[in-house]
Amino acid sequence: MAEHRTMQRGALLDAARSLLSEGGTEALTFPALAERTGLARSSVYEYFRSRAAVVEELCAVDFPVWAAEVENAMERAQTPEGKIEAYVRRQLDLVGDRRHRAVVAISASELDAGAREKIRAAHGGLIAMIVEALGDLGHEQPRLAAMLLQGSVDAAVRRIELGVAEAPGVIADTAVAMVLRGVRG
Repeated sequence: MAEHRTMQRGALLDAARSLLSEGGTEALTFPALAERTGLARSSVYEYFRSRAAVVEELCAVDFPVWAAEVENAMERAQTPEGKIEAYVRRQLDLVGDRRHRAVVAISASELDAGAREKIRAAHGGLIAMIVEALGDLGHEQPRLAAMLLQGSVDAAVRRIELGVAEAPGVIADTAVAMVLRGVRG
């Protein structure tokens, strides 16, 4: 019985990921979750009391996975520059991943405090690593630089998601060049 509940919960989270990556947080409704999973709407409420609870669980499950991917890429790099490049590239590599798209949709939405806290905790480790790399490079304001660097990554993510002009590789190369060398390119 417990195994069946775990499977149902997993199916609901997977359906939530799909809905989020297709239509953002507005698409994540209990009727849509019920339809995607074949469960009765009342059954969805047995697993999650609210949309916020679904989002919070996705944050708890997906953010650490995503953060670990970026962290592993950074740990393999030998130099501060290499760590910064890995930080940028790995995040951009994950853009096509449904989990990442769900995470982006969640980040862009109005979240309750519990979900925000889970995201902050997952992001905190990454930001700490990038602050350290920037400090190792001799940056005078490593924390501020880390925030601005993440802003560049977020802009590159949005550019890739638009899927319009440049190829993802070109966007990633340009973002890395800007971050490492400034606007002189």
